Amino acid sequence: MDVVTIGETMVLFTPNSAGYMRHANQFSMKFGGAETNVAIGLSRLGHKAGWVSKVGNDEFGKAVVAFIKGEGVDVSQVKVDLKRPTGVYFKELRRTSDVRVYYYRKDSAASGLTPEDLNEEYIAGSKFLHITGITPALSDSCASTVLEAIKLAKENGVQVVFDPNLRRKLWSEEKARQVLLELASLADIVLPGIDEGKFMFNETDPQKIANCFINNGSAKVVVKLGAEGAAFFTNETSGVIPGYPVDQVVDPVGAGDGFAAGLLSGLLNGLNLPDAVKRGNAVGALVTMVEGDVEGLPEPDEIEALMNSKGEDVER
Repeated sequence: MDVVTIGETMVLFTPNSAGYMRHANQFSMKFGGAETNVAIGLSRLGHKAGWVSKVGNDEFGKAVVAFIKGEGVDVSQVKVDLKRPTGVYFKELRRTSDVRVYYYRKDSAASGLTPEDLNEEYIAGSKFLHITGITPALSDSCASTVLEAIKLAKENGVQVVFDPNLRRKLWSEEKARQVLLELASLADIVLPGIDEGKFMFNETDPQKIANCFINNGSAKVVVKLGAEGAAFFTNETSGVIPGYPVDQVVDPVGAGDGFAAGLLSGLLNGLNLPDAVKRGNAVGALVTMVEGDVEGLPEPDEIEALMNSKGEDVER
């Protein structure tokens, strides 16, 4: 296994028309979850990704697992909770610049994850463990599960990649800051955005954000800059990789997960950090051009076409 990821994937309902959701009378059913967005992105790029989670014993849970398995992601570590339901959320596209998300995931099956649900051999057999700040926000048992997964990864020489992926609606700011800082301190690679840097350290400058993460214990930090690209930092080097221009952003949700998939793909293929970041930028840009969390995740030829159309060097 190349990458193992842990977290909740839900059924996503999106109105077939733009505007206020209260006026919608038809919805499309899709699927979304930060961790499986990354896993599917990796699978489409030819890597082996596995997903650890729980779903409800319901039609939604069966649909989620079937979809993700159909995308080539290993679901052997997904368990069925006989008492809790599969989570659901709605995405309201009021206009291109105003996308709102509403979660119905309290006491969901995935929120019942415990450390006992982890298989050490499964994690030990991977190259990277990908985690986000969403999973520990679901419950105390989920937080314990993530910490145990990191412990198992470190004991077995597996690199830990952490995307803070702040979700303010899920927990208090104090608890979120405390847990995210702890997880970041244990990660080998951290992938924050500017908003997360401001939330965690009250900094908005990429260099200062990276310094804070490195001082907190992270070896490598990649700060996502949206349309501007991303900046990478280690103790030895740093640089900015420009983003790829997008004629029209159709749906920005999922771009950060696409970036993570592209970055991990590059590292798995032996690229250096700047080139891996460049691949991440390309995947993130392509994701924004298609509606849906995973529908825009590209295959290798699409990435090559975009990257060959605009070869940007590192700005140092």
